[in-house]
Amino acid sequence: MKIWLYYIGKPRDAHANAIAGEFIKRTARYGPCEMREIAPSRFQLFARHSSARKVLLDPSGRTMNSAEFSALLARDAMEARDQVFLVGGADGLPRGWKEQADLLLSLSAMTYPHELARAILAEQIYRAFTTLHGHPYPR
Repeated sequence: MKIWLYYIGKPRDAHANAIAGEFIKRTARYGPCEMREIAPSRFQLFARHSSARKVLLDPSGRTMNSAEFSALLARDAMEARDQVFLVGGADGLPRGWKEQADLLLSLSAMTYPHELARAILAEQIYRAFTTLHGHPYPR
């Protein structure tokens, strides 16, 4: 199972980007995990990751607690299914991408800067892996 965390748009806040990067680095101890910027006009997300679960962050999406999120990752790990997460840009998600997603996920009813949303998502991915591996981090 490989984790991909994609985001649209240049990261403007170096501190938030460093936080997200740190959690991605920690998650990589448990398996392959990458984070990168994409340009939707030049990146075919659904063709490139046809068999992966595609989870797109959207304010209208489903909310989950950390245990439910861990269970989602555990199911895909059991099936050896890759996970793709996408944080939209300032204008949200590209037209037509929501309909192709396997899951729309909302981090909160509140609105966050995209860099902060990426850091929160990266931390939750790390939290899920530590939970699944019995690490004391999520206590």
